[in-house]
This record gives sequence, structure tokens and C-alpha cells, in this order.
Amino acid sequence: VGTFVVLWASAFAVGKIALADCPPFLFLAARFLAAGVLMIGLAAVTGIRWTLSKRDVFVFAVLGVASQATFLGIGFLGLKTVSSGMAALILSANPIIAAVFAVFLLGERMTWRKLLGLLLGLGGVAFIVKSRLTLGTDQLGGILLIVLALLAFVAGTILFKLFAPRDGFWIGNGVQSLASGAALLPFAAGFESVHDVVPTWSLIAAFAYSVVIVSVFAYILWFRILTVSGATAASSYHFLIPPLGMLFGWLLLGEHVDLADMLGIVPVALGIYLVTRPALGNRS
Repeated sequence: VGTFVVLWASAFAVGKIALADCPPFLFLAARFLAAGVLMIGLAAVTGIRWTLSKRDVFVFAVLGVASQATFLGIGFLGLKTVSSGMAALILSANPIIAAVFAVFLLGERMTWRKLLGLLLGLGGVAFIVKSRLTLGTDQLGGILLIVLALLAFVAGTILFKLFAPRDGFWIGNGVQSLASGAALLPFAAGFESVHDVVPTWSLIAAFAYSVVIVSVFAYILWFRILTVSGATAASSYHFLIPPLGMLFGWLLLGEHVDLADMLGIVPVALGIYLVTRPALGNRS
């Protein structure tokens, strides 16, 4: 769990590094296709059996487009005008939003802790967003795109809990990545040009990290967590992502961290903890 949190939090800063030298759709399409080929190839080499039916393949492909292509496609567009720390903060509110949808769609209970956590989390995010807009460090259009990406990620989480097969996750994740890359290719071809790619060492390193560490390893961890947890509990580990995301933004990109950011992180982290605490208690 701790490994997943660190990897997920670092992905925002690494993505921001990649965007300095490559358009978002081109980067994501190449990343997903490379990750998909890598996972399917490793499965063949290591003897992992193909257990997926045609329906399973279709479901994994749809889930990939929802939880990867749509989520990161919109998110990377927003990341062009939003700091990686701000993106990490907003997207870490996933469990707060997921808790609301899980009540209506998955039958999970809404308690006073979840309600209080919802208010604290959204209030903390709103406080930091207002501060960032006042300082001019982040743009409203980019923030709105990150919020849309958050909703796409929550939808993918709910859809996974409702429809995902119970096994075959290594190959299934490969199918998701291939479907995501294929879905983004038309956008890359239509709106971007390979001439805009600058082949720097930082881009190569960011690409390798995003493919191997994030798209393969971190997503496998995430979907494994989803299979053994409720939708809310599966998202519970995100309460550490806001401070870690801002830490990575500061370390890797030199992003400014204001006192208001530190103050706003507290209710967000507490809100996420309160939203997910009952489910965590039930898991032990």
C-alpha cells in the first residue's frame, strides 16, 4: 500500500516533466501502447496463461478507456497549466467523491464520519484552489480539467468494482493499456505533431518511469487493491497523496509551496481519513 501511494504521488511531477518536451496525447498514447506490449510480452515469456474470455477482454478494454485514457487524457491537458502539486491534491479527493457514488451504486453505507470527511475534504481543496487562483500560480481552466479527470477516475473505480473479472489482471491490465493507447491515437494524430517532441534525456527517463513503474507496476497494485476492498476503502490510501504530491513537485520541479497549501492539506487529509476509516477498520 505504501509503495502504491509513493508511486502514484510521484506520477504527477514525472508527467509534468514529460509535458515540457512532448505533447500530452502523443506521450500518453506511446506510454500506454508500450506498457500494453510489455505486459502481454512478459505474460507470454513467463508462461502466464490467457484465461480471459471475449467478454473479459471487452470489459477490460472499456475499463481501460474509462480509467486510463479518459482520466489521464483530460488530466494531462489540465497539467499543462496546473502545478503537479495542485493536480495531486485534487485527484487525491478520489475517495471522497467515490464514497458518495458508492452509497448509491454499490450499496456502501454513508455515515456521519463520511459526511464530515466529505465536507472537510472539499472545503480544504476549495481553500487551496482559491489561494492558488489569487496568487496566479494555477489557471482556472486547468483546474476544471483536473476536476473532470477526477470524475473520470471515480467512474472508472466504480465501473471496475461492478464489472471487472475476478482474475487475469496481469493480461487484463495489458489489454487496458493497449485499448487506452489506441483510443488516444486519433487525438494525438489530429491535434498534435511528432515534430513537437524534443528527445531529451529527461523525457526518456520520464517515459521509462511512466511505462514501467506507473502504467505497469502501480496500476497492477491499484487493481489488486480494488479486488480485495470496497470502492471507498480501495481509495483510502490517497490521504497521503496531497503532501507527497506537493513534495515531489517541489523536489523535482521546484514548484512553490505556500503556507496556504500546508493549511489546506490538513482538512483534505483528515477528510479522506474520515471517509475511509470505517472500511479500513473492517478490513483487518
